[in-house]
Amino acid sequence: MHPQTKTAALGTLLILQGVMFAALLFKLPPHPPEVIPIAGMAPTLGASLCAAFAALVMRGEGIAGKLLIIIACLLAAISYGPQKYFDPAFSLVWPAVITAQLAIVALLGALVQEKV
Repeated sequence: MHPQTKTAALGTLLILQGVMFAALLFKLPPHPPEVIPIAGMAPTLGASLCAAFAALVMRGEGIAGKLLIIIACLLAAISYGPQKYFDPAFSLVWPAVITAQLAIVALLGALVQEKV
């Protein structure tokens, strides 16, 4: 896998989540719900952005960098995981969902290729 794959995929997650956070703040449709079953959406997006940014800064290297990639993927999956295919708003958000899922697969694939 190309060495810049992790950087590109983390950047993708940062941009997508930043856009959705802005949509939530400004109530631009389609925006994420303010509350989800496990937490508030804004704090969840904030944590997800932080994890992806920290993984990007660390370049996903070392145990901490790889763990941050896994955390960033898990947090992103809250907003963009396969459960979104059953969301009534899927027809409006599918480009972000599929793009994020490709980024998550690329990140996890890079980790597997490096033998975590």
